[in-house]
Order: sequence, then C-alpha cells, then structure tokens
Amino acid sequence: MRDIPTAVWLLLTIVAAVAHRALPAPGWLMIHLLLVGAVTHAILTWSQYFSWALLRGRPTPTDARTQTIRLILSNAGAALVIAGVLSSIWPITLVGATSLIVAVGWHGASLIRRARRSMPGRFGRTVRYYIVSAALLMVGAAIGAVLARGGDLPNLVLAHALINVLGWIGLTVAGTVVTLWPTVLRTRADAHAADGAARALPWLAAGVSVAALGAALAWLPVLALGLAAYLGGLVVIGISLWRVARSKPPRSFAAMSVGMALIWWAGAVAMLIAGTVIAFADGSGFAAVSALLDGIVPYLAAGFAAQVLLGALSYLVPVVLGGGPTPVRIGTAAFDRGAAWRVTVANAALAVCALPVSSLSRVVASVLYLIAMASFLPIMFLAMRAQRRAKAVGMTLSGTHTGPIVPEGERPRGRRAGQAVTGLLAVVLAVAVPAAADPAGFGWSAAPTGDADAPVKTVQVEAADMRFTPSRIEVPAGTRLVIELTNTDEEQVHDLVFANGVAGGRLAPGESQTIDVGVIAKDLDGWCSIIGHRQMGMTMSIVATGASGSSSDAGTSDAGGHGEHAASAPIDLMADPGEDFTPFDAGLPALPASAGPAHRRLTLTARDVETEVAPGVTQTLWAYDGTAPGPVLHGRVGDTFEITLVNDGTMGHSIDFHAGSLAPDRPMRTIVPGESLTYTFTATRAGIWMYHCSTMPMTAHIANGMYGAVVIEPDDRPAVDRSYVLVQGEYYLGDHDGGEVDLDRIATRNPDLVVFNGYANQYDHAPLPATVGERVRVWVLDAGIERSSSFHVIGGQFDTVWAEGRYLLNRSADTGSQALGLMPAQGGFVELTFPEAGHYPFVSHFMIDAERGAHGVFDVTG
Repeated sequence: MRDIPTAVWLLLTIVAAVAHRALPAPGWLMIHLLLVGAVTHAILTWSQYFSWALLRGRPTPTDARTQTIRLILSNAGAALVIAGVLSSIWPITLVGATSLIVAVGWHGASLIRRARRSMPGRFGRTVRYYIVSAALLMVGAAIGAVLARGGDLPNLVLAHALINVLGWIGLTVAGTVVTLWPTVLRTRADAHAADGAARALPWLAAGVSVAALGAALAWLPVLALGLAAYLGGLVVIGISLWRVARSKPPRSFAAMSVGMALIWWAGAVAMLIAGTVIAFADGSGFAAVSALLDGIVPYLAAGFAAQVLLGALSYLVPVVLGGGPTPVRIGTAAFDRGAAWRVTVANAALAVCALPVSSLSRVVASVLYLIAMASFLPIMFLAMRAQRRAKAVGMTLSGTHTGPIVPEGERPRGRRAGQAVTGLLAVVLAVAVPAAADPAGFGWSAAPTGDADAPVKTVQVEAADMRFTPSRIEVPAGTRLVIELTNTDEEQVHDLVFANGVAGGRLAPGESQTIDVGVIAKDLDGWCSIIGHRQMGMTMSIVATGASGSSSDAGTSDAGGHGEHAASAPIDLMADPGEDFTPFDAGLPALPASAGPAHRRLTLTARDVETEVAPGVTQTLWAYDGTAPGPVLHGRVGDTFEITLVNDGTMGHSIDFHAGSLAPDRPMRTIVPGESLTYTFTATRAGIWMYHCSTMPMTAHIANGMYGAVVIEPDDRPAVDRSYVLVQGEYYLGDHDGGEVDLDRIATRNPDLVVFNGYANQYDHAPLPATVGERVRVWVLDAGIERSSSFHVIGGQFDTVWAEGRYLLNRSADTGSQALGLMPAQGGFVELTFPEAGHYPFVSHFMIDAERGAHGVFDVTG
C-alpha cells in the first residue's frame, strides 16, 4: 500500500505527457508531477525504511502513525503546489509549499533523533545523506514558493532546480545506491564503499550548495566550481559502484535501470559544467547556462529520476511484500518481464531526443520512451498480484509451484540480447522512417555531385547574426567541398542550401552538421532558406578558382529565393469567400464585475496554417493559435497576464507584448520549434496594445500574420452597448495558392492587401450588427507593418475619440470627429450612435487601402 501514491503520481505524469498539448505549462507540470509527487513520496517512504535497517532498529506503531501523517502532508502539499501554480492562486501554492516543508523537515528531524539513539552498522553513516537532502529540499521548496509569486527570475529558477534535483533527489540516491546497488546485483558491497560514501557527502553537499549560490548570484565561476565539486563526489561513489558491477554485471531490470540512471545523472552534471565554462569563456553569460539547464532538466527527470525510481521499486517491492523465497522470486521474475527491451527502448529513445533530429522523429522517440516506461505500472500490479497469490497458497522452494522461476536477468544471454536488439531496432526505425519522409528536415538532401575521387577541401562555417562566416569560400575548380556548419546563434534556427540542389537541415542554436556540397566546377551561390534570412544578408559565395562561369551558368534555379513578385491573376475582392470562410469575431465581450486584479492565463501556439485571406487567395501564415490576427486579450489595469508561448512552427518565433513593461531579454527571446516559454506581465496602463513576433526579420513575421491586440481598460471606462475590435494588417502575397510572405514585395512598401482582422472585406460578407440609438465603441489597432490608418465610418460621426492614451474628444454634444488617425503600432477607440437603420460602411480613409480590402459594413437595424 505504501507505493500506491507513487503509482498514482506516475499515472498522472503519463496522462500529462499524453495530453500535454491541451494542458497549461505542460513541461513544468510533467516534471513536477514526477519529481515533487512520485519521487518525493518514494523518498519519504523508502529512506525511512532504509534508515531503520542501517541503524539496526524497528519501527513502533507510533512511528508508523507519524510516517502516515508525514506522507499525507507531503502528498497534499505537492497537490496544492501544482494546483496553485496552474490556477495562478499564490496562497494555494504557499500553503502547499509550507505543507511540503513541514513534512520533509519532520522527516529529517526523525532521522536525526534515530541516528543519535542508535548503534549504526558499517553503512549507518549514509543516513546523513537523507538528513542533508531533507534540509536542501526545505530551501528548494521555499525558493519555489517565491518563484510562484511571479516575476522573471532565471537565477532563482536555476538555483531551485539544482537544489531540488541534485540536492534533494541526488543526495538521497547517492546515499541509497551505496548499499542498494550491490544488493540489487546480489553480491557483496565494495570494501571501501562505506568510507568512500563518508568522504563523498561533504563534496556533494557543499558542491550543490555552492552551485546554487553561484546560480542565484549569476556567478558562473562559482557555479562551475560547485558543480565540479559535486561531480567529484559522484566519482568517489561511482568508483565503488563500478567495482561491484565488474564483479557482477547488471542483468535484471532493477539493476539495468538504476545503472542507466546513474549514467544520465553524471553525464548531465558534466554537460552542465562544460556549458557553464564555455558560457563564461565566450561571454554568452548566464542566459546561455539557463537555456542549457532548460534543455538538461527533462533528461535529468526522465533519464535519471524516473529510471532510478522504477529500478529501485522493481527490486524493493517484492522484497518488502515478502512471503518467503518462492513468492519473492515470483514477484521479482514478474517485475523483470521484458527488462532488456524496456531499458534499451527507454534509453535509446532518450538519446534520440537529445540529438539534432527532426521534430517528427523526436515525437516518435518520445512516444516509445513513454511506452517503455509506462509499462512499469501494469507490470507492477501484475507482479504484486502474482506474489500475493503465491503467499496465499504458502509456496516454498519445495512447494506446489511447477517449473523453475527464472527472472529475465537470469535467462540465457541470447534472450536478453535479442530483446535489446529488438528495442534498439524499434528506436532506429522511429528515427529512420520520419527522416525518409522528411529528409531535408533531418539533414538529408540532394546527393553531392562530381567525381568521388576528387581532392577534398573542408571548411568550418558559423551561422550567426544573419551572416555566414566565412561568407566567401575559394575552392580550386575540380575540388570537392565539404562544409562543417555550426549554428552559433543564441536564438535563431538556420540552414544552408545551394543553387546546385544540395541542402542541409535546419539547425537549432548550438547544433552542427556536415554538408557535402559536391565537386565545384563553377561559382556557386548558397543562402539560408528561412524566410527573410537571405534578404537580410545570410548568403554565401563559392568561387571556383581557375574556372570561368558562375552558378547561373549551371542551369539550376534559385529555389530558395522569391525573385520578382509573381504575376498572378487579379484578386476579385467582390467575389464570395470560399466555403470554409468564417469571419473573425470582432466582438469584444464585456468584462465581468471586478473583484480586484485578475490573473489571466493563456497558452498561445505558434504554428503554420494555410488559410484564405481574400476570395480565391490562400497563404501559409505563421499564426498565433491559427488565426491572423491572434486572439484578442482583454483585461483591466492591474491584471496580470501569464502567457505560455509554444512554438509548433517550422522556424524560430517569439512574442512581444506592448501592454507590458519589462526587460525584453528573456520573455521576448526567440524559441526554436518544439520549445516554449512563459511571458508574464502586469497591465499598468489602459489602451489597445499590439503584440507581435519580434524574431528577425520582423517585417516578415508580422506581415505573415504574427500579430494581435490586447485591450486594457480601467474600471471607470463608461459603459457602451456594443464593443468591437478591428486590427488593421497587411499582406505581401507570395503564390496565391498557399504561398508565404514575399520579402521582395515588402521591400517595395506596397502591400497587396490591407485588411481588418485578417481577411479582405470580410465584414462586407459578414456585416457587424448594431441597432439605432445604441452606443457602439470601436477599438482600432494599426498593426502595420507599413501603412497608416484613418478609420472612418461612412454616414457616421464620432462623439468620442481616444487615441494612444488620451481623449481627443469625450462624448461631446456639439462637436464631432470624422476619422481616427493612427500610425503603425498605434491604437485607440471611437464611439458613435447610428441615427437610423441602414448599412454604414467603415474604411481606412487612405482610399487605396480601402480598395485593397480595408473595408467593412455596420448593419444597423431599427
């Protein structure tokens, strides 16, 4: 029964992994369900169990009752922390963190009292690991409560992660494996293991404390020093574990899973040390280390914490369930089912996710990892049931059981090897099949050309800041050129393609690849094919020395450029929209009655979507939540907005909220496909504010649909009968049949379409309703990128005009306004009443823009 909460937390983690796209902050949620829920419950349970054994004592009924209370406090605290963070109700988070701190502090105090009263055995000193780890968790949980209060505190985020993962979990594991590892391998502990553990504890405890201090103060040398000390402690313990494994190699699921967990643990710490040193040496600073940790923590959770938990439970549950040698052996054999396959698939899939593979390959590998790890739950319940049945019939080694009981780890090596090979092949296919379906995304491209025996020239090239370095490469004619390309940019995804058809895959920051360009006979052009990057100067020239001609002579097309604006059929804005046309909802619902500042949470997903933008014209837009403009956000002064941006697109994206005032360094950074970030701001001033993608080239990202509006109004804003929001935008069309924004067209400063809310003349086809005598407020935002707006309602007059924070006219009885003039990225609102029924067109009174689609109609009834 003691492990049922652990199983429940694991099940919730699996559910969150499956449904992550529909959940808020899915990455944070999965990590905390696993670490704060499942792992913390297991630590509190089993460290008490080990402490009694190591200190040669037996629990009393009172001890059992207090342990139950501690576990209730711990699990309730974990649940409240998660609920509080997801609901953005900080008092709930605070109560949960306090409950967790009390439970773990009580746990540590009980261990201290027990250690003082006992006569410890040889390994009794390892109980100190549990005491120190409990103290660290109390600090880590307190920092977590501070972080949940709000604010962009990357320093404390890193300190919080180090203390909880390397301290609370890491020290507990370090103190446990000293005795658990040889027990799982069913052999003697190393003769020096106890002394090594005693020497390692100060290094581990001091290392994680110093590293956390260095992180909190953004002192990279201190952070690196602390991590190095921590790794040194791991090495001291690891030497004893390695000696034991050499004498009795791991074969059971428990041993293999724990062994692989230790490798991921040490490897992650070493990688973090290397990244910190590099960040200090090249001046990239704390932001680079924070980003590195964001990438490492999921592997610490999935590779280290999850595997050590499942491995330990696979050994401990049958032992504690007991019943005699045969029932325990039956339970152990059941836990060992498919051991080699499960361990191989889980670790190979994790390794694939860590490699620069396509997003589809990474998704498939993640699913395989989840299957391999999730299989533990049904296996655990089947094993426990089989062992209980064996206990019920009173089996012994000479009892009624027929046939030998052979765990997988004791079966012939060929059987285990076959399972491992099968698991590895499953993962390899998971990578190869998506790669074959999308070779360019995986880094495969057209075959290099020319004589395979030609001399080879290899050149190192860096991609950063919209430039290739070097951008001009001289190659003797007849030489095969091999480029080793590294993306040294901090945020942007880049690639490199050539006019001869050879293309590399897209590289996230820090990734590298080798591109065989082929034998160079004539000059050759190369460029980054990400939209807009070539226009910003990200090009390369290959010069064939000793030969005449150029890449244009080769007869290849410039597949990566836009060229001249394509000659397309004229757009008939009077035609009917397509069958799938759905007008953008321009209505702004009234806010509910205010009970104080609200905390508003929203997840925006950036993705590519092909959509109709005018009758008969479709474009592949990069859009927030699939619409251009993105969703309209609505709140009051004082409200806090917590926005999670998820990049499901094919290139880097970001988001910039004009409604918030804060340093842009982290919340407005570009994230690569598959990543997410949380952007929190407090609305301190009223207005209609623009939000947009700020990834370069910004013109391309905004013009291709990545913009939206935030309406912030104070409580004293006079009420109206109807409110509408109109966001003016522009399209610079590529191919009318699903093309993307044309950068060359942007350079002409001459848009093809100017629209309200993303579709040309859409409110001619779906007029906005109003009633005679109603007061109508129209919020207007000019999202640009180029054209100003002069908003006018034909047949109407404005008695209220508010622009960029001030009233130009405030419900005047005898004066009026005919137009609201706005520059790009400016906004305001007008109010009017309609005197009689009829159709009142509204336009941008830059009339050429009205004729390009900035036109709609109010349908006013009596």
